Amino acid sequence: MNIVRKPEWLQKRINPAAHAEMEGLLGELRLHTVCQEARCPNITECFRERQATFLILGADCTRLCSFCNVTKKTPLPPDPGEPERVAEAVARLRLAHVVITSPTRDDLADGGAGHYAATVAAIRSASPATTVELLIPDFQGSVASLRTVAAASPAIIGHNLETVPRLYQIRAGADYGRSLAVLRTLKELAPEVKSKSGLMLGLGETENEVLQVMAELREAGCAYLSLGQYLAPSRSHHPVHEFVRPELFQRLREKGEAMGFAHVESGPYVRSSYHAAHYGEGV
Repeated sequence: MNIVRKPEWLQKRINPAAHAEMEGLLGELRLHTVCQEARCPNITECFRERQATFLILGADCTRLCSFCNVTKKTPLPPDPGEPERVAEAVARLRLAHVVITSPTRDDLADGGAGHYAATVAAIRSASPATTVELLIPDFQGSVASLRTVAAASPAIIGHNLETVPRLYQIRAGADYGRSLAVLRTLKELAPEVKSKSGLMLGLGETENEVLQVMAELREAGCAYLSLGQYLAPSRSHHPVHEFVRPELFQRLREKGEAMGFAHVESGPYVRSSYHAAHYGEGV
């Protein structure tokens, strides 16, 4: 297998020594973050700024996506005390904005929607000024589950399409049309809640394919979009097809804004929750 070397614009370093305070808090409260589980390259930057994206419903996923570093095995039952511990962390960190996500839990009747709602309620109780963003799985398209998270009234609900339809084999168990329908349904259930999605680039997609997905996201009422470079967590994961030049990220941002997205975060190191607090500024 040919290994594509990282270019000069992808040389961000992780410094574990800078993580001590945040990791101590997470360990004390027995909490997971997607920052750690997904081996996010931005972890040092975010943890140093006391920012984290909390991973609820455990750290084990029931799907087999070939790009993701989250563990694939049978998950434990939801921890009923987790929402309150997440809320305590949010309050102690004095977060103005927090992103809550989870692995896909196809083993649960509601996909974990009730746990999301409980977490929003706990954060509201402990830290009323904090705006809450949810990054949800597809809940197998369940309208009842989507209604549960919509009724919790977070500021933003995100669901990532991840890639273009032609490459959906990397999302084992997912369906492009179903994911698009999730965003469309959320907009119908809660028009006042901003919806958000994200794509990874560098998997072999064309620019025209990305633009087509962006247009379909706008048709589904999606307000916010993140575009970032796919980085394989290991050699056993789906390989990187190419490293996308910063100029293309800039061009896609401009085209997204022209399409009507309220905010497009686009760049090599962008991830779904990277700079998430800035999406609603001026909107």
